[in-house]
Parts: sequence; structure tokens; C-alpha cells
Amino acid sequence: MFPIYDDVPTKKFPLITIALIVMNSIVYLYQMSLGEGFTEFIYSMGLLPFEITHHIDLFPSGPSPIYLTIFSSMFMHGSIVHLLGNMLFLWIFGNNVEDYLKRKKFLIFYLICGIAAALTQIFINPNSKVPMVGASGAIAGVLGAYLLLYPRAKVTTVIIFGFFIRLIKIPAVVVLSFWIIYQFLYGISSLAVGAGEGGVAWFAHIGGFICGVILIKLFKPFVK
Repeated sequence: MFPIYDDVPTKKFPLITIALIVMNSIVYLYQMSLGEGFTEFIYSMGLLPFEITHHIDLFPSGPSPIYLTIFSSMFMHGSIVHLLGNMLFLWIFGNNVEDYLKRKKFLIFYLICGIAAALTQIFINPNSKVPMVGASGAIAGVLGAYLLLYPRAKVTTVIIFGFFIRLIKIPAVVVLSFWIIYQFLYGISSLAVGAGEGGVAWFAHIGGFICGVILIKLFKPFVK
């Protein structure tokens, strides 16, 4: 199940959503320009839970204070597939949430969800020395907000089953419920092998999503 686009029109140009997509893309292009320094950059600017919980900056050195990696890691990606997947989800669902919250509130909302996602992963595996990078935690918050705001929206989705490939319009509540259940299942299974010791930061996604659901309710009285 892979979403392509939704049927919810926007009233205003999604400036912040596009700016975030451009910023993430520029950072990734910079990462690629580093050549062999790509991995070193990931370890220096990515989020290592061990550094945060032990108040220490491991080699290679990162920003000062080291807590800034919570923000820098939100704009970094480990591969082009990682980047494209995240940016597609941000474009599909972010423009509508931005339309609802307006630009300034949406940016604040996005960053808070990203922070919540990072803190969740740190809490689950505080001693991990594996760098966490990617916008997916913040985007998960956007998905949580979209689920509450537009549950009946139709999301055109690619369904692949063997050689069977088809585009189907599916209610957002089904697409996003499937997504978060998937995160929970893999997150729980990852506990058996050591959460955060490589691969996907499942609990960052879960934390970001839950934060998005809560925040969109808190922001509602201030939306005009």
C-alpha cells in the first residue's frame, strides 16, 4: 500500500511544506557531495541517543551543544529512497495540515512533532550509538493530524500484490490506520532484537504520530 495523492484541495499555497521539502533535498545533496565523508557527517550531525542521555559528544564531533542534533537529524537522510519516500508523504499530507494550521503554526507543529519523535526513540533505547536521521518522525506527526482532520478523504494508493498492480482510492482513515498499526507491530518486534540498533526507528514514528494527534487538538482553539 503506497499513497500517491489525495483529493483534498488546498486554499493557500503550501509554502512551508515546499520549503521543508526543498531544505531536506538540499541537505541530502550536500551529504552526497561529501563522497566518503557521507557516513562521518551522519555520525556527527545525526542523533545518537547515547550522546543525549550521557551528555557527551562522541567522535566525530557534532554541533555544540550536542542536543542540536535533535534538529539537524530531522533534515538528513540515509539514502535517496529514504528521502523520496519521506518527501512524498510530506507533500501528500503536509499541504492540507498546513492549510488548516496556517504557515507559522504548521512549522511550529512540525518541529514539535520531530522533537517528540526523537525523544521517544531516545527513551526506548537511551544507549544506542546508531545515528538516527530522517524527517519521518515529524512527518508521522503530520499523518496523525491528517487522520483526525480528514479521515474521509480519499487517498489514491498503489496496491502491489505479486504481479498485480492497481491504483485504488482508499479512505485516509484506512491508509493511515494501516500505517500506524504497521509501525506498532514492527516496533514491538524490534524490542526482541534491540530497538534502535539499526534499520528503522519505529518508536520515533509512533511518538511523532501520537504527538501529532494530541497537538492538533491543542492547536484547534488557536486556528482561525
